[in-house]
Amino acid sequence: MKTDTRLFLADDWQDYALLDSGDGHKLERFGSQTLIRPDPQAFWQPRSPVRDWQADAVFDAAAGEDERGQWRQINPAAPDQWQMGWNGLTFEARRTPFRHVGLFQEHSVHWRFAQTAIRAAPRPVRVLNLFGYTGMMSLACAAAGAEVTHLDASPKSNLYGKQNQILSGLEDRPIRWIADDAVKFTAREVRRGRQYDAIILDPPKFGRGTRNETWRFEQDLPPLLATLRQLLSDTPLFIILTAYAVRLSHIALAQALASHLNDLGGRMEMGEMALPHADDDRLLPTSICARWQPARTD
Repeated sequence: MKTDTRLFLADDWQDYALLDSGDGHKLERFGSQTLIRPDPQAFWQPRSPVRDWQADAVFDAAAGEDERGQWRQINPAAPDQWQMGWNGLTFEARRTPFRHVGLFQEHSVHWRFAQTAIRAAPRPVRVLNLFGYTGMMSLACAAAGAEVTHLDASPKSNLYGKQNQILSGLEDRPIRWIADDAVKFTAREVRRGRQYDAIILDPPKFGRGTRNETWRFEQDLPPLLATLRQLLSDTPLFIILTAYAVRLSHIALAQALASHLNDLGGRMEMGEMALPHADDDRLLPTSICARWQPARTD
């Protein structure tokens, strides 16, 4: 299997911009709102002092290792929810108690990749999107013509995804929104004999399923990857695996994935995902990922 290391740069946004970062914070524009959020990786010096940043709201993190906290609203006219767009999709951003805003904007580098691969396929494509959150990847794949099975343990996230499907005008596209535990669901899919041409998974470091099942990344990912290999069709298009807040290298992530795909050959890309700043050449690293494709036939 051919392996390449690259930087996965989400530089295709109009409704999002990273305006500045540093001193443990980042200043971002999400459509009509500008927000300040903590980011421990941004420990360099910002372009302008954080105290001078202007924003509609600031997220104040609570003590502890989780991502809980609360938003401090600076602009009283700024709504808690507002619409954004990407590449023809419309979705709702919202300020949540976990500092997130309903999307992970760095994933646009994978949304576009998936759309390109699906549109180039000379056949119908079935996609499995695990740990799918509010469904931006699912919407991107459906907009490109795929039949999508979207799974997330949070019924609330799936509800937001369904709302985004309506906002994007994709009500007629085949998306199954499923609230379930990823390990149990994929095992059942194997027993059912179902197969998928593309699989995306964005697992958390730690999580709980719909019936309080526990997910631990390093412990549970390897057996899940073995199960997913059984779900791949005979003509797979791609697999995308991303990881946040884990003490792993992208090399370890790619090799874990490759160990279940060696019989397929193909190409593995691995590296860091990052966001570019709007007005200078700095980058803000966000996560690591590995992305597999079959070998080119052209």
